[in-house]
Amino acid sequence: MAGNSFGQLFRITTFGESHGGAVGVVLDGCPPGIEITEEEIQIQLDRRKPGQSKITTPRKEADRIKILSGYFQGKTTGTPILLIAYNEEFESDDYLELKDVCRPSHADFTYEAKYGFRDWRGSGRASARETLARVAAATIAQKYLKQKLGIEFISYVEQVGDIKADVDFNSVTLADVESNIIRCPDQKTAEKMIALVEKVKADGDSVGGVIQGVIKNVPAGLGEPVFDKLSADLGKAMLSINAVKGFEIGSGFGGVSLRGSEHNDVFYKDKDGNVRTKTNNAGGTLGGISSGETIHFRVAFKPVSTIRKEQETVNRKKEKITLSAAGRHDPCVLPRAVPIVDAMSALVIMDHYLRDKAQNG
Repeated sequence: MAGNSFGQLFRITTFGESHGGAVGVVLDGCPPGIEITEEEIQIQLDRRKPGQSKITTPRKEADRIKILSGYFQGKTTGTPILLIAYNEEFESDDYLELKDVCRPSHADFTYEAKYGFRDWRGSGRASARETLARVAAATIAQKYLKQKLGIEFISYVEQVGDIKADVDFNSVTLADVESNIIRCPDQKTAEKMIALVEKVKADGDSVGGVIQGVIKNVPAGLGEPVFDKLSADLGKAMLSINAVKGFEIGSGFGGVSLRGSEHNDVFYKDKDGNVRTKTNNAGGTLGGISSGETIHFRVAFKPVSTIRKEQETVNRKKEKITLSAAGRHDPCVLPRAVPIVDAMSALVIMDHYLRDKAQNG
């Protein structure tokens, strides 16, 4: 099965399935000497783990991470790092009814079309449980980038269904994001979002939304021209996350309604002598290379496809059936997806930082 690795110099390869023995990641290309603990990684995993609130899946997994290699006396050694979390609380019998069924808008059909069969227990490799491995590896990158360059990753939920928050991404802090269970910094809007998710859950349905990605203090000069633009790699990173259906950076699609004179970010020299821009419609990149401004982008998540509400579909014999899916599923993935967006952002920035150092010193 190809496509399990991400990054060039800071490279991860994830493994495992939702209802298999474990989920984990091999991280290669990590600089030596980074001080990290399992407890630090666990903090980020706890933001992603199931069963964390009344609006997430009730599945209870500790997601307890173990560092098995590439680590000695509290520091990375520069050799491959193996991070693993053993699956403990899964109920595969809930999926027996789905063994021969194609769930609408799910990967059941395409996995079977590609491989000839599929692991129907908890969706196998198609499960978002795989993303805990990304979050674990990215925690090391986040710490390194914070200490080395002061880079911060502060994504948050901007929209759930048709409820949208009005938030200034430049002023958002992690404490703001973590102040409620939906991870929206706007408290009043967050309450409305939570109420909507609870209603959708009670109806046996699901709802999607938008996460605003924010990366602060990225120096100018990261990214490669043409095919490996920083913006392009961020797009690929976000679109690799389960349930993501859209990505836009800076003004995105909204920018098409502006004239060039309105959209252009005017340069100026700040009080410290640095070149800055008065606006940031570009989203922190120019020509695919970081400009030194805050990188900001939006990621669209579809509603979860596995729902209790009755839907028409077909089975493996191509017979029409009615499905009401059992199991324990998120009515809305957004609160748990916030740390995943941060993680994929960190993996991209870390990889490009190391590539820049290799080329330019």
